[in-house]
Amino acid sequence: MKTELKKTDPTLKENFAVHLFKLKPSALKPGTLGVALAIAIAGCATVPPDRNIYPQQDMAKVQLAAGIKLASEGWPDKQWWTQYADPQLNSLIAQALAGSPSLEIAAARIDAAHATLEFNGADKAANVNLNTQGNRQRYSSNGLFPAPIGGNYFTETVVQVQARYDFDWWGKHRAQIASALGEVNARRADYAQAEQTLAASIAQSYFNLQGGWARLENLRQTVATQKNIVTDKSRRIAGGLGTIDQQRMAEGELSTLNKQVAQLEAQVATEREVLRALVGADGSALADLKPQAIPSAPHALPAQLGMDLLARRADLQAARWRVEASLSQIEVAQAAFYPDVSINGAIGLDSLSLSHLLENSSRTLFAGPALTLPLFDSRRLEARLGSVRSERNELIADYNQSVLNAVRDVAQQALSVRGLEQQIAEQDEVIRANRDLLKTAQAKFKQGLADRGSVLNAELALSRQQDISLQLRNQQLQTEVALTKALGGGYRADSGPAPTPTTANTAIGAATVAQTTK
Repeated sequence: MKTELKKTDPTLKENFAVHLFKLKPSALKPGTLGVALAIAIAGCATVPPDRNIYPQQDMAKVQLAAGIKLASEGWPDKQWWTQYADPQLNSLIAQALAGSPSLEIAAARIDAAHATLEFNGADKAANVNLNTQGNRQRYSSNGLFPAPIGGNYFTETVVQVQARYDFDWWGKHRAQIASALGEVNARRADYAQAEQTLAASIAQSYFNLQGGWARLENLRQTVATQKNIVTDKSRRIAGGLGTIDQQRMAEGELSTLNKQVAQLEAQVATEREVLRALVGADGSALADLKPQAIPSAPHALPAQLGMDLLARRADLQAARWRVEASLSQIEVAQAAFYPDVSINGAIGLDSLSLSHLLENSSRTLFAGPALTLPLFDSRRLEARLGSVRSERNELIADYNQSVLNAVRDVAQQALSVRGLEQQIAEQDEVIRANRDLLKTAQAKFKQGLADRGSVLNAELALSRQQDISLQLRNQQLQTEVALTKALGGGYRADSGPAPTPTTANTAIGAATVAQTTK
């Protein structure tokens, strides 16, 4: 059914909305908004005082005990594993850093934090939307609108551009941006920590594998020596110079050594699989790995820790950035106690007849300030503020504990390195003594002053001491890597100050803080 409007009312036909609501320029006086804002602030809930702030650890006072020192001083290099001059190790770590699932997880978390940063940054700009809609409606004959509108159908078409701008006078959006930026940088530090943890784990597993191979070679030589002892015992018994008990004891020792070989072979195979998983290699990978001589590398300990430890430990940097982000979240919660002042506006077209939509008389316009004031919401606001303050204290406590743990790790590993140095020095003396005994036994055997059994026993004793030496050197490598990790593994954070809510907005888009990135 088609309904025609009366010609006596052309304005109503062109645009019913404009006929009902005619916009007039605002006559606001300059001080009106300021007075309204002052009244609004007076009616706001009061921000409760923050009386329970945990103190942060003073890094300038963080030092090792006076007696904890090594022969050399210094911090690890970024690619510290290259100091071992092992191309196989370099290749394994490079392969892992290029595509480890653990690093991909850390990278995805950085991307998620970046997305949050961009989301919060978008709130800083004006919000502009295009709204279009069409409604087919029958108006009541007994309602607000008389005939010819009442009792008939009309299709209202609206095309409108709407805009809103928040002044952010209380810094809510700036604090949200600063908090998001802090989390981005914390996750960058998490990525660096994941890199160092992965590199250290690969190095330790690789050295375990090399140490296992070296011990296997030495143990197989020990087995060969023990077999010669069993043969020698048999000959002596045949010559009437020995007893069957001596032969049985030698055979028992041989069985024990063979069992140790089997156990060590299983350990080596297991360690290879551990290394394969760390590198992220397939089943056929690592087949080309070859035994290498156990390396020795100079280990060093810085004379002072202090702020350098904070800058060089990625986990401490991550904890620090999260504390900074929590402080910004407190500012966000505090800003909610104050009125939100914004300007809203819209311009567009509105017509009850589609054929008249683009006519000048169909235009609509709206602009004006908006004030959102929390009046009876103090309990919710105070609870939210109390929650973020508690989260801040938790993060500060976590940061303080991380600092204590970091110093403990450095001290423990440095003491272990020093202790192993002393043990290896003593073991080297034992090795030299056993070699001298072997030379003496060989000389006596050549001169006919000793039998072959004395030479074999000296060889066996030397092999056992060499196994102890190999285990000590592997422990030394494990501890050196642990010390390198405790000292940050070559990580170096930016020495500049953390971004404040005032400056953080400039980092939108790039979010660049000079930290280790993926």
